[in-house]
Amino acid sequence: MRTADFDYYLPPDLIAQTPIEPRDSSRLLVLHRSSGLIEHRSFLDLAEHLRPGDVMVFNQSRVIPARLCGSRLDTGGKVEFLLLHRECPGVWQALARPSRRLRPGTKIVVAPEQSPQPQSEQPTLGVEILASLSDGTKTVRLSSEEGIDELGRMPLPPYIHQRLEDPERYQTVYAREPGSVAAPTAGLHFTQDFMETLKELDVRMAFVTLHVGLDTFRPVKGEDPTEHQIHTEYFELGPETALELNRARSDGHRIIAVGTTTVRVLEQTAQLMLQQGKDEVAPVSGQASLYILPGHDFRLVDAMFTNFHLPRSTLLMLVSAFAEHEPSVQSGRDLMLRAYQEAISQSYRFYSFGDAMLIL
Repeated sequence: MRTADFDYYLPPDLIAQTPIEPRDSSRLLVLHRSSGLIEHRSFLDLAEHLRPGDVMVFNQSRVIPARLCGSRLDTGGKVEFLLLHRECPGVWQALARPSRRLRPGTKIVVAPEQSPQPQSEQPTLGVEILASLSDGTKTVRLSSEEGIDELGRMPLPPYIHQRLEDPERYQTVYAREPGSVAAPTAGLHFTQDFMETLKELDVRMAFVTLHVGLDTFRPVKGEDPTEHQIHTEYFELGPETALELNRARSDGHRIIAVGTTTVRVLEQTAQLMLQQGKDEVAPVSGQASLYILPGHDFRLVDAMFTNFHLPRSTLLMLVSAFAEHEPSVQSGRDLMLRAYQEAISQSYRFYSFGDAMLIL
């Protein structure tokens, strides 16, 4: 297995630059793993593929305005930070630009870019560099975390070049727990009305938390994907969700993960169950470190709703692993790349604001 095995060419004009309106009007490619059948549907047709008793699991993490722009106190030079994850109150791991010149002890002040207030009355946020880490990130201390919401900006992915007029369009309608630096984008298609439809269909809904961090911005650079170091991300699966999952498993109902982040939570939980010799799902929280590649034995996820992912990415490798299914004669990678080529030929919209895929 090589990283190049998960490469494909995407015409740039298929990278969605803005969210579709309304949220639930996107297209839906349905991939049947066992037969290889591909259906071209719309998101609202998702309801036709659901059964009473199914449990859909959503990642309720909320994106924080994690991009901070400021100036060095010593030179006045411009500095930009992307907060990645909180290590303890006031202390964060962050990407910084320019990185090399920011040594421990350097202090930066973040202020509004444009403000009618006198400078002395403007809200500010102090940032101090504590350490430079081997992976290129920085450990920083914030003078206050209260200023993040006021002074930070939404950290859109680098392939989105158009301004997002409404920051809430980069949030799911069920986002509750602040902490991500990128949205769990599979959930962007869901509306409150569709969530009500799920209830009417007797489809159960459960929620987990995984705060999306550094790996969203780190491509697999080496040719051997098994040597790629995946970063940990905080996750939590609470008692109500554990109850729903156990009920579904005992009654023979499907567990449908909405998004790859939800897959990571569920399969990390399953790995812990296996290590502890447990048969039932129990509440758990911690750092998700599971790296899912083809050959992974999925233990909790029966179906997956997801978006289209970047070439050579860990997420494309994850969905390729899930596409492995007996008695299909194609490998999961081949099946997934065939589905992607079909989506490209049909001009689907790709990536964060793009169309969706249901893998059954």
